[in-house]
Amino acid sequence: MGLTGRIVVRADSAYFSHQVVAACREHSVVFSLAVAIKKKIREAISAIDEDAWIPIRYPKAVFDEAEQRWISDAEICGTPFAAFTSKAKKYQVTARLIIRRVKRLNPVSVPEGQGEPFAAHRHHAIFTDSPFPLVQAEPMHREHAVTEQVFADLEDSALGHLPSGKFTANAAWLTLAATAYHLTRAAGHLAGVFHARARTGTIRRHLIAVPARIAHRARDLVLHLPERWRWADDFTDLRTATGHRLRT
Repeated sequence: MGLTGRIVVRADSAYFSHQVVAACREHSVVFSLAVAIKKKIREAISAIDEDAWIPIRYPKAVFDEAEQRWISDAEICGTPFAAFTSKAKKYQVTARLIIRRVKRLNPVSVPEGQGEPFAAHRHHAIFTDSPFPLVQAEPMHREHAVTEQVFADLEDSALGHLPSGKFTANAAWLTLAATAYHLTRAAGHLAGVFHARARTGTIRRHLIAVPARIAHRARDLVLHLPERWRWADDFTDLRTATGHRLRT
């Protein structure tokens, strides 16, 4: 299609396999694959020096102006890792293992038989041959989770009901589904903090499929809403922001 940018294959741990990596190498694309925390990964994490961990900008992180760094419960580190060593030599790959660790808030959640450093932190590992710097490669992989949430939201809506075996009909349906998704997300942001973070199904239930009655009065439209309705303020904020002339 004329694209010349670098292709990065991002996937969860279900796709961490020698076949996937071999296919990436064959087609000259970069891979960034999540890895389950098993024995060899735990051994690699345990060998990392404590001074090698770097704080990153993470939810609720605070930037320290004096030290010019992020103060966060999340830290990352990169280390070389040889994968698929039990496979044929042509499938064995040495690349970078990137680990993100986050402090455990609940000690009860520690898997049985695991001591330090796993008792104090939860670990998430990525196996990648990405040429990007550590502080860029890790959040780039993490972004795929946001994309998956959008897919899940769409599949819980219009994409769960593609109407036809015809390509053109499905293409039109996809366009309408994406348009409805963006309009609903915009409505959620206009309605307030709660709905700005809600999924589109929640926004539809709370603010679109409203149990109300429209009446005419003095050339105005009056919307009769339920009494003591929990989402009345959010609905009013949305109505005001979009310039509706309905009286409630």
